[in-house]
Amino acid sequence: MFSFFKKKPKPETVEIQDSTLPPPALTPIPKSEPEPVSSASLFATPEAQPEAKRTWLAHLKAGLSKTSNNLTMLFVGAKINDDLYEELEAALLMADAGMEATMFLLNALKKKVKTEKLTEAAQVKTALRGLLIEMLTPLQKPFELGRHQPLVIMIAGVNGAGKTTTIGKLAKHLQANGQSVLLAAGDTFRAAAREQLTVWGERNNVNVISQESGDPAAIAFDAVQSARARGINVVMVDTAGRLPTQLHLMEELKKIKRVIGKGSEGAPHEILLVIDGNTGQNALTQVKAFDDALGLTGLVVTKLDGTAKGGIIAAVARNRPIPIYFIGVGEKIEDLQPFDAHEFVDAIFS
Repeated sequence: MFSFFKKKPKPETVEIQDSTLPPPALTPIPKSEPEPVSSASLFATPEAQPEAKRTWLAHLKAGLSKTSNNLTMLFVGAKINDDLYEELEAALLMADAGMEATMFLLNALKKKVKTEKLTEAAQVKTALRGLLIEMLTPLQKPFELGRHQPLVIMIAGVNGAGKTTTIGKLAKHLQANGQSVLLAAGDTFRAAAREQLTVWGERNNVNVISQESGDPAAIAFDAVQSARARGINVVMVDTAGRLPTQLHLMEELKKIKRVIGKGSEGAPHEILLVIDGNTGQNALTQVKAFDDALGLTGLVVTKLDGTAKGGIIAAVARNRPIPIYFIGVGEKIEDLQPFDAHEFVDAIFS
């Protein structure tokens, strides 16, 4: 929709398409690549971009409305006293901001109220908004394309987090940015995972490397080699959904990472974890475990629509500040967008 990816100049490539599938409806690709700047709208013409922006912000605000109501209603007619701070503490904890982030925000807020001599509830609300933006801004980072040929992305996450759906959405957005894409069905643990990824491949006219029953690391290796031979820009490797407590599966993830590195030096270039925004502190546990095992480069937070636990992003910022590349607030392609700290906080405090 807007500023989805950041692009670097890249060499000419040949996009591999399955001739048995209908051609996808893609955004026209310019013949010359711009300098590394954020891309324009992925879903509409530049003239329609303001409307697309408004639509996204409306979806984000609606998705975070429960989190917003639980927090902002405390300031209506409130007096600046210990009762307000106690209610704020409870609201932040209920939003799954976690104890560390909650106490950090409250201590900073009390200091700000004192030093700036704030006396109105609206002023305190504005101060809290500013502190939260300051906390979350370091998580905001553009996803840069064209750094490697191919760019290899390994994607992990527990079952139900929306991992395979996220891969499908990203594939569509990558194509809209002029990237050819290859998918690797490395989730051989879940029976329907390969079929689900194949369906997304057919929708986007993207080839999928898979085996009915095979070693996930070997599948990933074959996909990287195939992409190098064909001049594909991006390889996305799906992996089996697993809990951090499933040690044998976590070891398999480490093996996939090692084998990908043998297929392409320095790969995987991005290791993304998809987390469900509704799972609260459990999501933070997942971030810590997967980061310890793999060294995550970024997060995708899904299913933020209708959640009362939007504070989990604050918990991530204080405990494991890994960049959040994208957030999702719905099922449509355009409901997955880059994380922007100002937009996110404004959706809560508006």
